[in-house]
Amino acid sequence: MTSAETPEPVVKLVRCPTCGGDSIYAPSNLFRPFCSERCKQIDLGAWASEQFSMPADTPPDDDLVPGGSGTGLI
Repeated sequence: MTSAETPEPVVKLVRCPTCGGDSIYAPSNLFRPFCSERCKQIDLGAWASEQFSMPADTPPDDDLVPGGSGTGLI
């Protein structure tokens, strides 16, 4: 390669989390990792309506009962 030649930019394709289609993961894609504004908005709506949540570990009932094996009130 000579100094006049420039390497071709590497285009990284990722799977869009919403539709599963190809998405260009580069600064030129303002919606990355999504493929479009529509997919980004769908994901935001799902997040806002709490469709994405981590399961909560609830303590066993005996931790809340006085005299139980946990650190509940006595």
